[in-house]
Amino acid sequence: MTPAPRILVVSLNFRTAEMTLRSAASALRAMEGLNAELVIVDNDSGDGSFEAMQAHVAAQGWPVRVIASGHNGGFGAGNNVGIRAGMSDGRAPDYVYILNSDAFPRPDALRLLVDHLETHPQAGIAGSYIEGEDGVPHVTAFRFPSVWSELEGAARFGPISRLLARHRVPLEIPETTQRVDWLAGASMLMRHEMLERIGLFDETFFLYFEETDLCRRAAAAGYETHYLRDSVVAHIGSVSTGMKTWSRIPGFWLDSRWHYFSKAYGKGGAILATLAHVTGGGLWRLRRLVQGKPPADPPRFLRDMIAHDMHAMLRPLPGKPQAVRAATRRAAGKL
Repeated sequence: MTPAPRILVVSLNFRTAEMTLRSAASALRAMEGLNAELVIVDNDSGDGSFEAMQAHVAAQGWPVRVIASGHNGGFGAGNNVGIRAGMSDGRAPDYVYILNSDAFPRPDALRLLVDHLETHPQAGIAGSYIEGEDGVPHVTAFRFPSVWSELEGAARFGPISRLLARHRVPLEIPETTQRVDWLAGASMLMRHEMLERIGLFDETFFLYFEETDLCRRAAAAGYETHYLRDSVVAHIGSVSTGMKTWSRIPGFWLDSRWHYFSKAYGKGGAILATLAHVTGGGLWRLRRLVQGKPPADPPRFLRDMIAHDMHAMLRPLPGKPQAVRAATRRAAGKL
């Protein structure tokens, strides 16, 4: 008989211990009947989360490891800590499942993702249909960002959006399982052999664009990314990041955006992407002035982007982070 695939489930916590443990309970139900292990990584919360989660896991008798990242290097770096931890017996998994700490899979959600990758060898990544706890679907399937998508997204103008429809980043929520460019990382199953080939999350991204970059690298290596409509996960969203309450765009978002475009299209492409966004954003602000529309961006968004990217233009492009280089060198070994 073919042995059951080995699955490593990684949950990353940052100062949301109670939420993470609730998500872990859902993950354990979804892992039943599978050859799967869960590792919770505390991303240097510094608020007692690590100790609280260790105590809860011990009290409940859960077969879960709780480990500390040692420092908060961001979303990708924290998940990389969990991936490198591997299975408890020291062997590499066949699949790595990234589950956000505020995401709650249905009991069959993980099994459906595993079955799909087992029967679709061309796919390296499979992600779930994501909905809020109120059942409202979330937009989590996307095209890769481009210069044209920056213009379309910033302009928010029907004629421009229709003209550039095939460049628009968010996809209409798929009704069936299908191939997409990239997926939000709330519930993402990845082949371990793919990660050995392309490397882990790029730790230059502190937060945002890391899943986009990973899926782009996977596509460049010949792996497809698939969206599974039947694998359902409830997700709250922005619990750790506070995105919903941002009063101003944080520097790490601007850093991640610039790094993504520089890495994907070179510095010239990143500059063009910023010019396209500023052009579209200027058109939107003109329409706001004329039509009295409410603001759609955080205060000073365009000014902050222009100042940030003008400074970034003078910096050398960052090299491959050590974690990605190491994973690429060890293509035949364990991450």
